[in-house]
Parts: sequence; structure tokens; C-alpha cells
Amino acid sequence: MTQVYFHCSNTRGVLMDRRGTSVTGLAEACEAATCMMRSLVATASLEDWRDWAVHVSDEAGEEIVILSFASVLGKPH
Repeated sequence: MTQVYFHCSNTRGVLMDRRGTSVTGLAEACEAATCMMRSLVATASLEDWRDWAVHVSDEAGEEIVILSFASVLGKPH
């Protein structure tokens, strides 16, 4: 098990994940990040999530992968 952190950012700021999540590997980290993004997008708010990204980092602070919220949202119609 590895502890990973899901920090979200856009051009205006960063939302830091201080708790982290235990995962068994990269695939599980990406799946957890995607679930977290879908949860944030589904929450009623005025935020336009298309320019946000989630930065998945390990315990040492090394970035493992960056996922765009747009990949979850798809293209606007």
C-alpha cells in the first residue's frame, strides 16, 4: 500500500489534500482520482471545473500523474 495525495489546481489556486488515500498501485490511484473528480463535478456549485486538474503525488511529494477534469467532463456542446 502506498499513500497518495490528490491536489487540485487551476490558474487561480490550489486545493491541497492533507489526508491522502492508500492505494495498491497506479491504476487504483487513477481510479480514485477519477472518482474524486466526478464527486466534485457532481456537487452543486458555480465552479467551472473544465480548467482544473488533479495532481496525484506520493508520500515524498513526487508527482505521479496529472489528470484533467476535462477528461471526466468531456467537451462542452
